[in-house]
Amino acid sequence: MGDMSEIRVLKQVLQQHKTIAVVGLSADWFRPSYFAAKYMQEHGYRIVPVNPKYPSILGETCYPDLASIPHPIDMVDVFRKPADTPAIAEQAVAIGAKTLWLQLGVVNKDAQAIAEQAGLTVVMDRCVKIEHARLFGGLGWFGVNTGVISAQRQIPPSFTHHG
Repeated sequence: MGDMSEIRVLKQVLQQHKTIAVVGLSADWFRPSYFAAKYMQEHGYRIVPVNPKYPSILGETCYPDLASIPHPIDMVDVFRKPADTPAIAEQAVAIGAKTLWLQLGVVNKDAQAIAEQAGLTVVMDRCVKIEHARLFGGLGWFGVNTGVISAQRQIPPSFTHHG
C-alpha cells in the first residue's frame, strides 16, 4: 500500500469508526493500551474494553471477549501478542466489525488474511493514538504540538496581592 492510499485509509477508518473494542486493554494508567484508549475516548470515540480481568475500565463496562459485546463494534483494536491475533480476527469477523487494527509492534499475516477475506480493513503495526494525532491533531514529532506551545508563550498577568 502506497503512503497516500494508506493515509486515506487510516483517515477514513478513524473518521467513520467511532466505536472501538480494545482487546487486551489494561486498567493500568501507565500501559500503552490505557494511554491510547483514554486519548481516543477524549476525542469522541466510544471505547469498549475487552479483558476478562476487569469489570470496567475508563468508565465503560469491560467484556471478557468480543462475542460478549451486546452492541455493534466498528473497529477492533488489538493489544495482544501476535500469536493471539488470528483467533481475535475470527471473533472480529463474527461480530461484524469493519476494521481490525493491530497495535504497534503487532503483526500477524494469518490474522490479516482472516480479516481481509471477510472484507474487513486491516491496519497492522500502528497505534491509533499516534495515527489520530498525526492525521487530525497536528502532532509534530515526539508529541510536541508546536501550535499549542507557542500559543501559551504569553507573558503571565501580574498578580497583585490584596491582603
